[in-house]
Formats: sequence, structure tokens, C-alpha cells
Amino acid sequence: MPWPLTGADALREELLAAYGEPSRGHHGVGHLAEVIARLDELAAAGTSYDRTSVLLAAWFHDAVYDGERDAEERSAVWAEVALGQLAATGGLDAATVTEVARLVRLTEHHQPEESDANGCALSDADLAILAAPPARYAAYVAAVRTEYAHLDDEVFAEGRAAVLRGLAAKPRLFQTAYGASAWEAPARANLTRELAELAAAGNPAC
Repeated sequence: MPWPLTGADALREELLAAYGEPSRGHHGVGHLAEVIARLDELAAAGTSYDRTSVLLAAWFHDAVYDGERDAEERSAVWAEVALGQLAATGGLDAATVTEVARLVRLTEHHQPEESDANGCALSDADLAILAAPPARYAAYVAAVRTEYAHLDDEVFAEGRAAVLRGLAAKPRLFQTAYGASAWEAPARANLTRELAELAAAGNPAC
């Protein structure tokens, strides 16, 4: 996977180790690779964004993932500290550090402003899994379930349905022109199908 920093291989390996933790299902190395691939897809389609900042934000956006609500914040703090050390030695500019941390925090809600090119690119790449073909989408759902194995089926289904309804209620899931064109319709279809499946399984929240 592309890594935009020269002379910071130790940090790259530290991040890969975090993504490779056995407790992770969806939010592992595979997800990181897919987000980076979707960023490349967006760039190839003409989407403009600052590659260094957005690529680093992709690497850090799920650096901390344990199911707690402040995981994005802790990931952003990790970026600020680790990249701040590089900036202090001249290996990175301070403005990039600030931008990476901002972008990581944005992934908590995926609500970038239309004028936020970097935020729109990262948000779309992170959510692009929602538009995956049915078999890949099913694998994604199963991987998410493993991350919440400590919850019984009813509690998980209720929480999952709430997340899906929140996504479905957004006026737009994808903010870039390419994301809206290529990913919006299949993502909506996947959300609708999964909500129907949860309802058929007897979840009263759906």
C-alpha cells in the first residue's frame, strides 16, 4: 500500500500492526487497502484532493478501533503526536499535520462541506464499501458482526439498524461527483436490502 512519507517506515509498521489486531473484523488491513484503492479510483476519475494529507488521513482514520465512540478522536490524537514529531524534525510541515488530524476527526460523521475537497474524497473512499457488489457487501456485514461478537443478536441488530437508518437518511452518501455517480445507487440498494433482512429476521427496530 502506498505510504507518502520517506524515512518514516517505523510509523508505517506501527499502523499496520494496529490494523492487524486479531480483534478487528472489517476495520483491518483489508479495509485500509480498500480505502486507499478507492482514493486512487477517485483520483483517476478526476477528483482533486491533496494526496499527502488525504493518504495519511486514510492510514490514521481507523488507527484506533475498539468499538468505543471516541476512537476517531484517539486516532486523530495519535496522528497529531506521531506526525507532529516528524514535523518537529523537518520531515513534514505543520499544516499537513493539522489537516490530517482534521480529516480523521471528520470520519466520525462523514459530513464534509461541499467545498472541502479533501474531506469529500476521504469520506467517499471510506463509505465506498457500502456500494460493494452483494457478495462483498455480505462479507463486510459479517466482518462487522465479528467486531461486536460480545453483543447478542438482538442488541447488535438494533444497533446496526440504527446505523443503517442514519446513513439512509442522508440526502447524499457520497459528496464527490464520481462517488455520487458510481456509488450512490448501489449503496442505497445495499442499505435497503440489509434493513429488510434485519426486519425479516425479527428485529422490531427495523
